[in-house]
Amino acid sequence: MKTIEEINQKIKDGDAVVITAGEMTRIVQENGAGKAAKEVDVVTTGTFGAMCSSGAFFNFGHSDPPIKMSRTYLNGVEAYSGIAAVDAYIGAAQPHHNPDIGFDYGGAHVLEDLVRGNEVELVAEAFGTDCYPRTEVNTFISLENLNQAVMVNPRNCYQNYAVATNSTEETLYTYMGTLLPQMGNVSYSSAGELSPLLNDPYFQTIGAGTQIFLCGGRGYIMGQGTQHATDGERKNGVPTESAGTLMLQGDLKKMDSNYLRGATMPKYGPTLYVGAGIPIPILNEEIAQRTGISDHEISCKIYDYGVPRRDRPIIQETNYHELKTGKIAIDGNEVQTSPLSSFKKALEIAEELKTWIEKGEFLLTNPVKSIPNKGCTVNPLEIRRPSIMVKDIKIKPVITVKAEEAISGVARKMVDNNINHLPVVDHPGRLMGIVTSWDIAHAVAKGSKKLTEVMTKKVIVAMEDDPVEVIARRIDKHEISGMPIVDRENLVKGMITAEDISRLMCSQNNKEGDSQ
Repeated sequence: MKTIEEINQKIKDGDAVVITAGEMTRIVQENGAGKAAKEVDVVTTGTFGAMCSSGAFFNFGHSDPPIKMSRTYLNGVEAYSGIAAVDAYIGAAQPHHNPDIGFDYGGAHVLEDLVRGNEVELVAEAFGTDCYPRTEVNTFISLENLNQAVMVNPRNCYQNYAVATNSTEETLYTYMGTLLPQMGNVSYSSAGELSPLLNDPYFQTIGAGTQIFLCGGRGYIMGQGTQHATDGERKNGVPTESAGTLMLQGDLKKMDSNYLRGATMPKYGPTLYVGAGIPIPILNEEIAQRTGISDHEISCKIYDYGVPRRDRPIIQETNYHELKTGKIAIDGNEVQTSPLSSFKKALEIAEELKTWIEKGEFLLTNPVKSIPNKGCTVNPLEIRRPSIMVKDIKIKPVITVKAEEAISGVARKMVDNNINHLPVVDHPGRLMGIVTSWDIAHAVAKGSKKLTEVMTKKVIVAMEDDPVEVIARRIDKHEISGMPIVDRENLVKGMITAEDISRLMCSQNNKEGDSQ
């Protein structure tokens, strides 16, 4: 048994043995946890990944005459200013207020610009009061002339995380990056065996007040982060899905842009890449064993992001060793894997923190409060007005055609039934494609004879348990007027059109008006 005080004395004397989590894995495998606990004093961890739940508080100082800011923009990105007269909080995920710029520049980019030493435009509006008469400000600020610039990140350093793929026929743009159709790729976001909370899975040494490496400077753990969860499935002592989180804070003025980067997930929004490293004191054999975990032993689950629901289907389970090889087998098919986080950067952070400790520049701290390791669950948002599902809409019986039917016969079906879309199915009724009245007109003009020559084979579809609002967005996104409804076996159950959704919305609005 050791104490943090004893380890700190060894750090001051230059006698502490400090290694990275990757090195500890090999030592435990070769020599066992007991010997490792006696020989090693500190294990350093590291992670560098997209952490949307990040941001910073600023105090701008008072102008003359003074202003009580009510709307504040930094380089065109709105910061929340409902705190006090000249304080504001900018969130990393906030996009630019100009829709032409939108996701290309956001709060994360403002933070990086400031840390790089760039000036940032400050525009503020106010109502004007007797003691704060000024109603507008347009000036420039830099990090050095701010009174305070404090990074406060509500949710960082997820303890394990989801792995994403996409079973649909369309490309999806998500916080897990771009997901190709038909499970064309798999993306993940964890440093695996280097990740801080996977090396202390029960929060035995990590707690509120723990000093850490944060974006190139010193930071502290404020406590558990938002959405902190503890009671999910574990294997080898670590969660197999998203679990514990940390709330972090640090002085933005002392950070390094090498470990803090603004980024944009295409068609999703801005995010901030945050570099964090946490030292773990090896107080006993159990902690040594935990920090010796390997990528082989860290399981994770691949989720289907093609299902836009809170609880997504699990495709299969894997581990970080498999993911880091760059490919994985799903249903017998080889699928490319790619990390959203940087393992190279995570290792650099662990090495940098190791150097700080070895030089005596960084001491360990006793937590002032423990972080819960049990009894924490994440509650869903209660929706008082439930979402309407596709299956709740009264839809006419579906009319379909077979691929071998003549163009003229298909045209007759459309005219007789006054419809513009016909799903093309095989004999069991599984969807093969879709044909529209425009397709038929085009076929007649070109003299096409076969339906397969003019039908669309890659079809955007709806499921019976999809929320109607999701389908409305899908119709708008793809600029189509309708789509087939299919079940899990791809059997066609109906058609839903923009007109169906419009009628439903009008009906709902009328009901709400009558009830008021």
